Amino acid sequence: MDGKSSRAFIGTALLALTLAATPAHAQSNADTGYPDRVIRIVVGFAAGGGNDIFARLVGQGLQKELNQSVIIVNRPGAGGRLAAEYVASQPADGYTLLVGASGAMSIAPAIYPKLPYHPTRTFVPLAEIGHFPLILVVTANHPAKNVAELVAWAKQNPDKANYATTSPAFTITTELLKLKSGMPGVAITYKSSNEMLTSVTAGHSTFAIVDGPPAVPQVKGGQVRALAVTGSERSGEMPDVPSMAEAGFPDVNIHLWSGVFASAGTPAKVVKKLEAALARAIKSPEVADKLRAMAVDPGGGPADAFARMIDADIKTYSDVVKSANLTFEE
Repeated sequence: MDGKSSRAFIGTALLALTLAATPAHAQSNADTGYPDRVIRIVVGFAAGGGNDIFARLVGQGLQKELNQSVIIVNRPGAGGRLAAEYVASQPADGYTLLVGASGAMSIAPAIYPKLPYHPTRTFVPLAEIGHFPLILVVTANHPAKNVAELVAWAKQNPDKANYATTSPAFTITTELLKLKSGMPGVAITYKSSNEMLTSVTAGHSTFAIVDGPPAVPQVKGGQVRALAVTGSERSGEMPDVPSMAEAGFPDVNIHLWSGVFASAGTPAKVVKKLEAALARAIKSPEVADKLRAMAVDPGGGPADAFARMIDADIKTYSDVVKSANLTFEE
């Protein structure tokens, strides 16, 4: 072997060794050029709420998978719709993602005919983070010890009956309970689930139907009392709390979800890379175990199944709104 051939052979061998020692995600980064800068995940609620917690958990996992910095940007307002509109206005390059919840991404399309975006056409659903029941809570010193007693109390005190909400997801669930029970209750709107719970513990709101991540610690800590979880089954994290079906309201059977979206038009290679990285991150013990501890069933399944679920949800909520004759202001 002459000197030139020897150098070429050595160079080829060194390249093979370098590639073998390089993590798969780093090789993939070089193949696609993505990501070569910071990724932003936009959340439509203030810090401390369920979706903010989801975004930070998944953001950490995605950062690990892609070997690139991920930052969380909170843009609260209009039940998450402002964040969705903002992300839709950004370049479709995979560097601005959305953590979207049921309220903005499946309920809003069912109740706002002039919504300026569509969850599965304006966006590409990348991954479901998780799905979960909601929890009906009152302050710890409220006289109601179960749903029937809360309904009776509200009927006896209609001038004091009100509830905290932060998005159509919570509003529509609460209004469904009101419809099925005949109880009164005026909505008081907040920017996050954390603010909703603060309102209940402070006595500004009589009750709230809220998501698990911020509620479970307060239930276990005794700041609020859980009367029921929406759906037909009890939560594994709160086995002593009855389901709405057990409480006598089987029709209040709503589970919400949260997921990650990219803008439509994002390059296919980037979409596939994000789908795979998010699925791995969500299924990892670091993320999945923490989700379960908040009474959330981890997602991370196929992206196309997530998209089909969203379209089915929109139809379901449209039917609920029509049957309950509910109206919402834009």
